[in-house]
Amino acid sequence: MTYYAGLDVSQKETTICIVDAQGRRLWRGKTATNPEAFAQILHWHGRDLRVGVETGPLMLWLVHGLHRHSLEVICLDARHAKAALAMQLSKNDRNDAEGLAQIVRTGWYRSVHVKSFEVHRLRALLGARRQLVGMTTQLSNHIRGILKVFGLVAGPV
Repeated sequence: MTYYAGLDVSQKETTICIVDAQGRRLWRGKTATNPEAFAQILHWHGRDLRVGVETGPLMLWLVHGLHRHSLEVICLDARHAKAALAMQLSKNDRNDAEGLAQIVRTGWYRSVHVKSFEVHRLRALLGARRQLVGMTTQLSNHIRGILKVFGLVAGPV
């Protein structure tokens, strides 16, 4: 039987809710935000499990970590999930985790493609380089402006 899990992720703790194919809650609890801790809990409920996680800053690390543990992870568009979760009477971590599990169970989600670590590494390096070039240019122009006040004109660099 297929089970569905929703993970409401925060930096320190994550709330997990697991439901069956009929939508009945089987388990709900909190654990440290760590792919190994998630995998231990999720594997305890069987191997036929679909896990839903919203997009966010920790998503890449968690999705790739759960894939290493042979779990099927669906990355949900946070804006789309937020609209579905907004219909709940009370919004809290436990209800959000259960709502995410129900969204995955029903298929009412918009999934997001998760790029590889290599792509993210290259993007980070290019972004850092762009930032450094901009800072260097800005500092050079600032020093040139200060020197002009004192009648000193710097030549091209």
